[in-house]
Amino acid sequence: MADQSPSSAHLHAHLAGDARHGHTIEGRSQGALGMALGLTLLFAIIEAVTGFMSNSLALISDAGHMVTDAAALGLALLAQLIARRPPSARHSFGFVRAEALAAFVNSLAMLVLVAWIVYEAAQRLMHPEHVQGGVVFVVATIGAGINILVAWVLSRGEQNINTRAALVNVLGDLLGSAAAIAAGAIIHFTGWVRIDPILSIFVSMLILKSTLGILRESYHFLMEGVPGAIDYLQIGADLAALPGVHAVHDLHVWDMSPGQPALIGHLQIADLNAWPRVLDAAKAMLRERHGIDHVTLQPELDH
Repeated sequence: MADQSPSSAHLHAHLAGDARHGHTIEGRSQGALGMALGLTLLFAIIEAVTGFMSNSLALISDAGHMVTDAAALGLALLAQLIARRPPSARHSFGFVRAEALAAFVNSLAMLVLVAWIVYEAAQRLMHPEHVQGGVVFVVATIGAGINILVAWVLSRGEQNINTRAALVNVLGDLLGSAAAIAAGAIIHFTGWVRIDPILSIFVSMLILKSTLGILRESYHFLMEGVPGAIDYLQIGADLAALPGVHAVHDLHVWDMSPGQPALIGHLQIADLNAWPRVLDAAKAMLRERHGIDHVTLQPELDH
């Protein structure tokens, strides 16, 4: 007698009438992330060394930011590799949430960096230290060029929550380089060393604003929140208004993967014989009005 036990691949298969999206991320090139990672990490080391040699907080902060960028890019690369793995018997939804998880971790690391910059800047405002403005200016200018190149490489790749998080980090670092350039020039020509911690605080606030946006987005996705473009209450009202549907309950809407909403719920009906017609109408409505293709609905008889 042939073995009738279902395989993992068969259980995960999408047949006619099922949702059209898959549970893996295919076709994303890791070349852009790899190139950006190499450039960022290399210059972060150079900038850190010259930052300590010149005693510039702005340059050290920018180097720390670039190290965080390198970590962000490394996590983004790792997440994309993980997300390409197909669903398994233990992970039936696949691994597409690895991207959001990496973006969330990146954002937390950025918050730690911002706190450190602000603390160090406060110390230097109270106790100014000598800074080699000329060295800061030259190195920060080179760093700005590297950041522009990395941002260009990332912007040309496919966009998703994780690469956007990495790009935000790089753009924030570009602001850090600009601040370091300004600090170096002002210190070199005027000798006013307090501009170094002042500009560091300014840049850290800009970084904080961008980081909080990515943190909220990735947290909402990981917590299976209702996608921002979807009106949960309107969906419930539209389902309840379908002919044959008396009530809707246990309704849940979330993103299976970024941009791929899913829905499950219970519909109360009077006649189970009418369920095929009601289900077809519900799927068509959800797909056309709300862009939801992955739908699982259960009928319940009125009591």
